[in-house]
Amino acid sequence: MIDPDVFAVADVWELLSRDMGGKAILCRARTGSKGRFDRCMASSVMLLDNARLRHWQVEEQFNQMFTGRRDYMRWICLKTEPAETIGLFENEWNDFDKLSTATRMLHTTKRKTQPWKTGLPIDHRPREKFPYFPPLAWVMKLRRKWFGEYAFLGHYRPHPDPLQERLFFALLKECLQQGKLSESGVREQMRHNHVRHDAFEVMEKIPPLTPTTF
Repeated sequence: MIDPDVFAVADVWELLSRDMGGKAILCRARTGSKGRFDRCMASSVMLLDNARLRHWQVEEQFNQMFTGRRDYMRWICLKTEPAETIGLFENEWNDFDKLSTATRMLHTTKRKTQPWKTGLPIDHRPREKFPYFPPLAWVMKLRRKWFGEYAFLGHYRPHPDPLQERLFFALLKECLQQGKLSESGVREQMRHNHVRHDAFEVMEKIPPLTPTTF
């Protein structure tokens, strides 16, 4: 199971064929504010043993989240799972905004610098929970209430690593060439501000993918 902003840069069969050692879930630990002060696992990439997860009731549990009966952060941090059923794989299977020769799967976690959004107005709601400094949460909520959902949030910034931008657009170019995506479909997403408006100009400068590109 992977988040939609995760990109495989190596053959994932090595992970899919791994002995899970009797664990129900393999993943990596979170870093940053969600993982530094408590046990938060990164559910953004997980290897799952379905036979050991029969207690998962997806539709029911999603409904519980949307009705406020299930805590979203506890859920995505896998705190609702027994700790002894969770094992760890190498961080390279879920590399957070890091692309190196060791990376197996790149996760573009920082929304402000996701390479397909550069230059567009920010259109996602920033976090409004700051347990270590609650006044900042109050300011963010008042901003949204008084001035609008995305007021004063600015624009998406270029990714600080040009190689990660190159990877994304090389993958997009390959999908277009192979007919997995259509030019009209991409341009439609550009009109909705889901994809940066210079996407095709960027792709013109990107060489085709090869096994040794990254």
